[in-house]
Amino acid sequence: MADSSTATLKGEHFHVTHSDRSDRFKSFDPADFPIPTGRGEEEDWRFTPIDRVKPFIEDGLAGPAAPTTFRVEGGATVEEVQCEDARIGTVGVPDDRAGALAWAAMHGSRVVTMTRGEHSDVVLNIRAEEGMNTTHTRIIAEPHSSGTVVLEHSGPGLLSETVEISVGDEADVTVVSVQEQERTGKHHSSQRIEVGRNAKLRHIVVTIGGDLVRVTSETSFLAPGGDVELLGAYITETGEHQEHRVFIDHQLPNCKSRCTYKGALQGKDAHSVWIGDVLIGPQAAQTDTYELNRNLVLTEGTKADSVPNLEILTGDIAGAGHASATGRFDEEQLFYLMARGIPADVARRLVVRGFFAELVEQIEVESVREKLMAAIERELDLVETGAL
Repeated sequence: MADSSTATLKGEHFHVTHSDRSDRFKSFDPADFPIPTGRGEEEDWRFTPIDRVKPFIEDGLAGPAAPTTFRVEGGATVEEVQCEDARIGTVGVPDDRAGALAWAAMHGSRVVTMTRGEHSDVVLNIRAEEGMNTTHTRIIAEPHSSGTVVLEHSGPGLLSETVEISVGDEADVTVVSVQEQERTGKHHSSQRIEVGRNAKLRHIVVTIGGDLVRVTSETSFLAPGGDVELLGAYITETGEHQEHRVFIDHQLPNCKSRCTYKGALQGKDAHSVWIGDVLIGPQAAQTDTYELNRNLVLTEGTKADSVPNLEILTGDIAGAGHASATGRFDEEQLFYLMARGIPADVARRLVVRGFFAELVEQIEVESVREKLMAAIERELDLVETGAL
């Protein structure tokens, strides 16, 4: 029997009947969501340390807008707008309390518009100062536009974020979210994405800093022919909690999605979480989808939770699958390299670089690629020196 619930869109309630992941309860009003307790029945929060995420889920979330600078190459524009702007709050609806609170607490938004028929590159530097900070970014890729938008997050404070992304028909864009906060920093980001007819989006998440980082993304297709690639890389150190939740909602025919997240963990109580949900609806004929998560454990004392979910409601698909694996160094690879005279420390570096190589090669933004490679080298230095 299908369940039913009431959701809201920009303050208006609407009734939905649901029996699958896409129709879960949604609302812009934080009061519509209970405060998570961390008990086992709360699927969205069962891997999250509730005591550490409290600032993002309890009543009273407030803070100034995070200081932001930007640079633009090409014909894109960046505007500072008020919450009442008609372009804000049009991509999806928050489906958890943290997302609703982030919406309620925002002071305005930056609207990044990728101009029709032009190539543009935009970099936003968002810094969380001490205490709670809020930020909202609206990215609009007009039809036939192309280019890259990079969101670089830094700072010692807390950041509650919403990102709304629209990719117009025939557009080809890359959106990169880099989490490089200081060790005291915490970051909760709700990213909602819609993709138009024959449009291509590459969404890249790189997490290499922060005490607690939780990034959720929800992707839907507005017309047939959409092509989405979701890439993620994370380096989780001692005591850090990094959580990435992905939902890809296929409701229309002839769309394609690929999701690949890779992470390395080291140090006591380093904890990574990856949840990958893919739904193929009854009308989504000839969907082609695959999701992969791999975790490389560098030391004892770490924990990696990896949960791929694939729900298929039609028999007419082009392809669908998922895979998940967590393990230590490949001892056979190490043996092979060392047997050919390569020292153990050098062999270990080669194995770890090889683990990330395929993903790194797909990151076309040089500055982001360099950040990730530098983080990998730092982790290997810590392993070799024992400074964990």
